[in-house]
Amino acid sequence: MINFLRKLFIKNYNNTNDEKVRADHGKLAALIGIFSNFLLFLIKMIIGIISFSVSIIADSINNLSDMATSIATLVGFHIASRPADKEHPYGHERIEYITGLIVSVFIIFIGGILGFTSILKIINYKVEDIDYIVTYISIGILVFAIILKVLQCICYRSIAKIISSPALKAAAADSLNDCISTGAVLIGTVIILILSIVKIDVPFSIDGILGVLVSLFVIVSGIKLVKDEIDPLIGVPVSNDYVKQINEYIKSFDVVLGTHDIMCHMYGPTKCYMTIHVEVDSRGNVVEIHDKIDEIETSVKEKFNVILTIHMDPVIIGNPEIDMIKEIVDERLKQIDDKLNFHDLRLVKKNISTVIFDIVVNFDFRFTEKELETIIEDYLYQKTNNRYVVIINYDHSFVESE
Repeated sequence: MINFLRKLFIKNYNNTNDEKVRADHGKLAALIGIFSNFLLFLIKMIIGIISFSVSIIADSINNLSDMATSIATLVGFHIASRPADKEHPYGHERIEYITGLIVSVFIIFIGGILGFTSILKIINYKVEDIDYIVTYISIGILVFAIILKVLQCICYRSIAKIISSPALKAAAADSLNDCISTGAVLIGTVIILILSIVKIDVPFSIDGILGVLVSLFVIVSGIKLVKDEIDPLIGVPVSNDYVKQINEYIKSFDVVLGTHDIMCHMYGPTKCYMTIHVEVDSRGNVVEIHDKIDEIETSVKEKFNVILTIHMDPVIIGNPEIDMIKEIVDERLKQIDDKLNFHDLRLVKKNISTVIFDIVVNFDFRFTEKELETIIEDYLYQKTNNRYVVIINYDHSFVESE
């Protein structure tokens, strides 16, 4: 069904790396949400008024708020698709995170309203006769609402996966919460109907108790979603698989001997700026190597839609002493942690031989730079019987840990 709607309404629907195509997917999901939520609001409000059911009326207000968030999502995707301008040179894609944040706050707000309404129902509870015909209609409407919300959740989740959208991911979670809250109203209505049929009076509000439990679930879910939307605005590491794919492609070029110091900045779900240090043979022609580097940058932009900047690092190849030092340093680091990697190793010979290199460590690495320098110096002396001064520069990874 989703693929049918994509083919029907979105031109070049498979090219989801294109900003316009991506925005059209978001707008399609938002329009589906606006229509379905308005329909649910209308029928629930009518049946709620007829049956004098506070829980159904509250549930209809929940759907009205969902329609408002769908409108916010529609506006968000429209703004996010705007090209970069003087005020926003990196584009507007991060608006999508803000849209998702608005949806998440709405979820918490609605959870609070449902909780407050449920508590009032518990406090002011009294046994009343029910209209069986209206109750049966109410049950039918609630079942229909749950089915429609499940379809809505599947729609949001499918499109969110296709375009990696945090806003639609939040909307899908909200739809699932609505299924649970409407399900609670349905269960309460069915239990009340059964108890009325068998002539049993319950001294407390079943519907109210279920409503409190559901509201707590909705609020907790909303708080988690708020965190999910705030994190990328603050800055989070980029997916390791995503970076590894690009890195392996860069290393496939003959001119590249190795890579390190990868930094990624995401200015939205698809707009990526990356810098990387590429090791090249110091004996090569600088102009020819530079042309190759330009070719790699262009190729990565075309293949991955990543704006790449490469820093060229010439490395000395075939120096026996440097090769020996590299092997010894690598051996000792692997003894400490087999995931430790170093790069940019240089040997400076003046009054005393100095080994300088950079190492990538976790933020909670147990050794300080000075402690690790002493460990490597002692190991080099043990292996070579020569005294080297070691200088280490600590780097931290900007990529998600494996």
